[in-house]
Amino acid sequence: MTTDTANGDIAVRVYPGTYRDSVSLMLLSREVATMDGVADALVGMGTAVNLQSFTEMGAPVPSDVAENDLIVAVQAADPAVREAAFARAEAGDATRPTGATGGGERRARSVRTAARVPGQAPASLALVSVPGPHAAGVALEALNEGLDVMVFSDNVPLKHEIALKRTAERLGRLVMGPDCGTAVLQGACLGFANVTRPGTVGVVAASGTGAQHLMSLLDAAHVGVSHCLGVGGRDLSEEVGASSAVRALDILDADPQTDRIVVISKPPAPAAAERLTAHAATLSKPVHTILLGTQGQDITSAVEEVLHAQGVAVPEWPQWAPGSPGGRSARSGALRGLYCGGTLAEEALLVVEAELGAVSSNLGKRAAESETPHRVVDFGADEFTQGRPHPMIDPMPREEQLRAELLDEDCAVVLLDVVLGHGAHPDPASGVAAVVRDGRALGSTTPVIVSLCGTQDDPQDLTRQAETLQAAGAEVYVSNAAAARRAARLAAGKD
Repeated sequence: MTTDTANGDIAVRVYPGTYRDSVSLMLLSREVATMDGVADALVGMGTAVNLQSFTEMGAPVPSDVAENDLIVAVQAADPAVREAAFARAEAGDATRPTGATGGGERRARSVRTAARVPGQAPASLALVSVPGPHAAGVALEALNEGLDVMVFSDNVPLKHEIALKRTAERLGRLVMGPDCGTAVLQGACLGFANVTRPGTVGVVAASGTGAQHLMSLLDAAHVGVSHCLGVGGRDLSEEVGASSAVRALDILDADPQTDRIVVISKPPAPAAAERLTAHAATLSKPVHTILLGTQGQDITSAVEEVLHAQGVAVPEWPQWAPGSPGGRSARSGALRGLYCGGTLAEEALLVVEAELGAVSSNLGKRAAESETPHRVVDFGADEFTQGRPHPMIDPMPREEQLRAELLDEDCAVVLLDVVLGHGAHPDPASGVAAVVRDGRALGSTTPVIVSLCGTQDDPQDLTRQAETLQAAGAEVYVSNAAAARRAARLAAGKD
């Protein structure tokens, strides 16, 4: 039975005992929030983090909700719109009590029963997407059932990750994640993933958007991927020690569909990188490593090395010049990087620092904002996503910052990413283009440089997205490194 409360134009409905994963709820939040007449909406489980977000929204959530209760909050002046929003949320099965389906069929209530459905082949992989503090318990149950595990959940304590991966090593299983947002298994996309052609290059990724960028560039060169095994952004930390990356290398080395392996990671701990490269040297297949910040190499140049090794010609990476005047600036000044993808932001930061010197950022230990006018922000970092959809799903906070930067007289150039693929916003270019057009209408001539990550077969259509941005006056590059260099040169007044 649902519980309804209200506070002015904000109405709340609670669905007890109705657990749903964060991905489906993020998508539902966006769908409801974009309905005509809806000022704001939030759909989430009753976790502590989400309750804080509901409080910030002003939603009167009852004090007795539990973590397994689903909460829908809608802000709209018209009561009919609020009811329509609840009806939209209830139209699918998101608000249906856990354990029941529309056809009377019962959902599995444990990993064991889910893995062994009568009449179906046994499962070999469990995808875990529950609140972070509880993810390790579910993942451990799956490991003990003989399954490999992909942990999509973020905010999983580091000690849980270490314990989970030590167990997986003992059992000979693979743990992908935690916070594993991207994987491709025999062409099946899990999490945020692009539609790439099948092939023989296997990918091990301690990086989400880095893996997406790598696979998209390979696809542009007509080189396909066998599998992409995400291992989580902390796997190459000193504490975890490349545990899952080593296991993933062994799996791909034994995989008959794979004849070459590429490892991509955010800046790793030296000891973890050493263990990884030493193990890679023992394998029967060639292994390329892209360890950002350690080899002086960007992702694009690393991909070009892979293509050379494959005997494949390096293509001219596509780019689109602005389709309307007004996007040029002859002045030097501050560079502002506004990224949704963490690894893309890391790579841009390294490129920009090499060109401009100190840059402030929320990525690791960087210069303070008072020390430099240049700034690169990862809007996908935890401080922006707790209780809110990832900016690849809901780019509104990033678009609001873009609007502010275009009107900031100190800002000489804006650099940002647009990431396509399954799980991402259905038309991310349209929002960026609208803000750029608004800025131009208000007299802004600040150049906007876009790194566009995706493939022609993605649901959003790479070319259509590029042309939308181009028509608004943005410069578009499929190479993130090229986009960052272009922006840095503009900020330095060299172009």
